[in-house]
Amino acid sequence: MVSKRIGRQEGGKRKFLAVIDETPECTRAASYAARRAKASGGGAVFLYVIEQDEFQHWAGVEKIMRQEAQAEADSRLSRIAETLRADVGIEPELVVREGKKEEEIHKLIEADREIAILVLATSQENEGPGPLVSAVAGRSGGFAIPVTIVPGALTEEEIESLS
Repeated sequence: MVSKRIGRQEGGKRKFLAVIDETPECTRAASYAARRAKASGGGAVFLYVIEQDEFQHWAGVEKIMRQEAQAEADSRLSRIAETLRADVGIEPELVVREGKKEEEIHKLIEADREIAILVLATSQENEGPGPLVSAVAGRSGGFAIPVTIVPGALTEEEIESLS
């Protein structure tokens, strides 16, 4: 069932959510989200989800793997945020969650009522749109907000002109 929330809440600023992972296309989504946020006077939120199934080991190994995954998430978010801070002049909110990616996206959207648009980018490969776009497109019930899909082959200049 789709929630009735569309757009921003009264008095809040509209936020654009981009999911950050190890795929090359996530930088396109983050760039578009940051540029649209700046152009509209809103904000950008970058979410990195650490998949839980990576930690199915003994307790000692699990703790080390969790710490390494957290460090990688922080590093990836920081690198992308730093680039967009310099290029766009916007300070994104950085969020790290642990769980299943699609579920954590949904939970964050429900928790932060100012998130108004989910921005994803397609893969640059010819084998399909990419795992996250495919998962979101196939999600029964969808999201309570619009989803913008950015072609992964766009250059930074093209993204800038669109936003």
